[in-house]
Amino acid sequence: MSPKHRPSAHALKEYHRRRDFSRTEEPRGESEDAAAAAPGEPPSFVVQIHDATALHFDFRLEVDGVLRSWAVPKGPSADPQDRRLAMPTEDHPLEYRAFEGVIAPGEYGAGTVIVWDEGTYRNLSEDRHGEEVPFAEALDAGHASFWLDGRKLHGGFALTRIRGDGSGREAWLLVKRADRRARADDGGTDPHRARSARTGRTLRQVAGSTS
Repeated sequence: MSPKHRPSAHALKEYHRRRDFSRTEEPRGESEDAAAAAPGEPPSFVVQIHDATALHFDFRLEVDGVLRSWAVPKGPSADPQDRRLAMPTEDHPLEYRAFEGVIAPGEYGAGTVIVWDEGTYRNLSEDRHGEEVPFAEALDAGHASFWLDGRKLHGGFALTRIRGDGSGREAWLLVKRADRRARADDGGTDPHRARSARTGRTLRQVAGSTS
């Protein structure tokens, strides 16, 4: 993929449809500075805490020039016994990796956002013969495995579709693989006490800085 690869207009159509960019500071997805990973470089991921109507974590993986996104109510877990529900949301632009702030009242997703974790990932998806499956194809098929190298999240994870096939409301599970980076009985993350991986601020501090 070229460093200047940009997603098609269709890829971000739903993202743009839901937002009034005269009222929200969220990125439009038009910056040439937000380049996709170059060939041979690992793609990026980000996990944001979003204090919207229902507080949740947003788990985003760079795939084909956009951030494929899932809302994870309880957030990722390092315990392989935890099966975290992950609900797909619209693709986001790569610029969203750095977004931290307050989405205005009345706008879609109104509330405070912080970057809880960020880093890169590598594809671990294989077919039954042990051959690597391209990551986008693995997601489309409903099961993708990957290794995270983040500031907080490390090791193997898998996303598995448990309901829907792309034509309706889907549900997925985000599960930690049992490897050396797994931790049993992970207590999870208290989103109200969590700090941004970028600025060290909490949700409350970010909300207060824009009030």
